[in-house]
Amino acid sequence: MDIPAGKVLSFRPPAPSPRQTPPSTLQMMRIVYRNPLELWGEPSYNEPWISISGGLGGPLVIANDPGLIRHMLVDNAKNYRMARVRQKILRPILRDGLLTAEGEIWRRSRRAMAPVFTPRHIAGFAEPMLREAEKFARRYEEKIGEVVDVSRDMTMLTFDILAETLFSGEIAGNPDDFSAQVDRLFETMGRVDPLDLLGAPDWIPRITRILGRKSLAYFRSIVAETMRMRQEKLERGADVPEDFLTLLLRAQGPEGLTRGEVEDNIITFIGAGHETTARALGWTIYCLANLPAEREHIEREIDGIIASGLDPVQWPDAMPLTRASFEEALRLYPPAPSINREAIEDDRYRDLEIRRGTQVLVMPWTVHRHRKLWDDPEAFRPSRFYPENRDKIGRFQYLPFGAGPRVCIGASFAMQEAMIALAVLLSRYRFELVPETRPWPVQKLTTQPEGGLPMRVTRR
Repeated sequence: MDIPAGKVLSFRPPAPSPRQTPPSTLQMMRIVYRNPLELWGEPSYNEPWISISGGLGGPLVIANDPGLIRHMLVDNAKNYRMARVRQKILRPILRDGLLTAEGEIWRRSRRAMAPVFTPRHIAGFAEPMLREAEKFARRYEEKIGEVVDVSRDMTMLTFDILAETLFSGEIAGNPDDFSAQVDRLFETMGRVDPLDLLGAPDWIPRITRILGRKSLAYFRSIVAETMRMRQEKLERGADVPEDFLTLLLRAQGPEGLTRGEVEDNIITFIGAGHETTARALGWTIYCLANLPAEREHIEREIDGIIASGLDPVQWPDAMPLTRASFEEALRLYPPAPSINREAIEDDRYRDLEIRRGTQVLVMPWTVHRHRKLWDDPEAFRPSRFYPENRDKIGRFQYLPFGAGPRVCIGASFAMQEAMIALAVLLSRYRFELVPETRPWPVQKLTTQPEGGLPMRVTRR
């Protein structure tokens, strides 16, 4: 296995500097609306937890300690429900989808989807993932030497893979419109509305939701038409693929999902399920462009795997360097940078008292950059995740897919998809920096590069 020795390879990608002074209430509202990643101060990157008794939204605990995170997300998870502010952002979009549902509705949806995300079923997606990645990669043949937005392209690629694997290519609508509508939805409804921070009554209109209505209606119409087309085939007894869409439609019934829950879960996967992987792929490609020596090691690894004819289902385990770079990009730019909970009853962890109603923030963004948990945390250093180092990383200090009962159901799907996509793209092309490549991480549900990722495509 070709793992480089000697000098540690790293660079420091862009990120907000920790605040040195607390913001005023007005400043905090502006920052949370514009980019919550710019809110966090020095204590968030140094202390095990921060407990705030008052302020906007009431008492708040920011949890960085892995033991405390485990306590809230696993050991005593039943005492922590989804936080109100988070639900005010996501529920208008996803309603009772898997990311926002709670209680019996969530359990019902999770059970209905579980068969699609078993290891055996995910392994069956490897070939279609490879086909879609190769088909997408061929588009770059006509763009050699041109500057493309890698961030937008990865959104399109992961949408193509999602459509083919989970929906057998039968998603209604025009894929070319998809990326722009995703951006618009996240730009509007993906932000924290200041009125929600102030605890204003729900009957007062939120400007973020008003601005996002058109994009949300676009996604809802796509889902309704996608369901209608497949349901029509089922009713007339036509041959249908046994995919995610068919599974959900057949899960309807008195003991199963309602039609609304099926729709909500489909929009969750179409509208958000591919987005996290897309962002992580874009950040990985950008970081590797800034670390050419690491990229060369990965290219040699990928070339060897492809030349060997190895089944693509085995690629993730056979490409430790590629996987390490992707995992390190997930650390620095976690696609879901915050996990929000609210205490149902009083709780205690060591000497920390958590009162009923306390809002709890587990921030992968700060946990992944915490100075007590990581060496040189601001650096992109894939060697942290090399096989001989991976076991040194605690389970609850690295949370790209969350943890506990609500851990991302599609984590293995996403990892396989990412490894296959990176192998195909990096075996054929390099994506080089240009003067316009100056991304800034912004939290709009996911960690997005403001300004995109303009990069020049060259043939290897």
